[in-house]
Amino acid sequence: MKTYLVTGGAGFIGSNFILYMMKKYKKDIRIINVDILTYAGNLENLKSVEAMDNYKFMKVDICDKEAVLNIFNTYDIDRVIHFAAESHVDRSIRNPEVFVNTNVLGTLNLLNAAKLSWETEDGYLPDKKYIQVSTDEVYGALEGEEGFFYETTPLDPHSPYSASKASADLLVKSYVDTYHFPANITRCSNNYGPYQFPEKLIPLMINNALNGKKLPVYGTGMNVRDWLYVDDHCEAIYLVAEKGRIGEVYNIGGHNEKKNIEIVTMIIDTLLEMLPKEDSRRELISHDLITYVEDRKGHDFRYAIAPDKIKEELGWEPVTPFSQGIKLTIAWYLENMDWMERVTKGEYQNYYKTMYSI
Repeated sequence: MKTYLVTGGAGFIGSNFILYMMKKYKKDIRIINVDILTYAGNLENLKSVEAMDNYKFMKVDICDKEAVLNIFNTYDIDRVIHFAAESHVDRSIRNPEVFVNTNVLGTLNLLNAAKLSWETEDGYLPDKKYIQVSTDEVYGALEGEEGFFYETTPLDPHSPYSASKASADLLVKSYVDTYHFPANITRCSNNYGPYQFPEKLIPLMINNALNGKKLPVYGTGMNVRDWLYVDDHCEAIYLVAEKGRIGEVYNIGGHNEKKNIEIVTMIIDTLLEMLPKEDSRRELISHDLITYVEDRKGHDFRYAIAPDKIKEELGWEPVTPFSQGIKLTIAWYLENMDWMERVTKGEYQNYYKTMYSI
């Protein structure tokens, strides 16, 4: 039985990864979930697995060197899946120091602890692997409407968030190159699906539309992103952890490029399609809610990622088209409005008013 250390496992992608793994591979794995439980970390996401014998949660800050070392001294960790990160571009623009501390120094602590735990006189203990879960934003922006990010695309981050993730990636690469450390880096496009905190585009628009609130769209809404359903991403991470060639970078993309305004329009139309005719919220939802706001500083125009390498080497490709994934996502939020209400109370409301000024 392999032991997975999942950092940031109470966050959006981390909790989906744990749920995915415990559903599909629970007889073969043990999961240690480490999370400091910031505003975006929610243990409620993991209620269905918290009583399982092969799952354990530990409230640990990855910036705490001694606490991280203690985990490796206590458990025989086979896989590190490193999700833990400050991840919202808008927040990074307002407070870059937090992003550097968590995303760079936290990653360094994990690397050092894993290296110390796994290293032997002849190299490393067999079948150990560290997975750095990164983002396509480290590549910067694509010019025009054509072209893709490849694993060989130079890093060119434009926000404090993407710069901190690029820095962490380069630390991992340096450990592979210098110490022959057993690691992979994955870089994904925009994820969406259940349990995503509503500061991100899709859950923000779903929540606002259902409450008849304005739908803030940066600039002209023509910025393009590639969208990846979170379960597809989870499967890709697992494959890289188990079958990826040591030291390689793997891009994970969704083949779902869409303009931001297309996403917002589709959410409105899909909500009206899915809500029962007698649901009073239908009267609150309309395209008139779309409100263009001042563009984000340094807003990259277009991301598009080529997952050719992971398909060729590991046989992975996304299986969830956006038209299906957005319905699955909206259905989940409609069925879990109590979850949405709980996570949007308090500090989030103040943040929302500050960021969008509406």
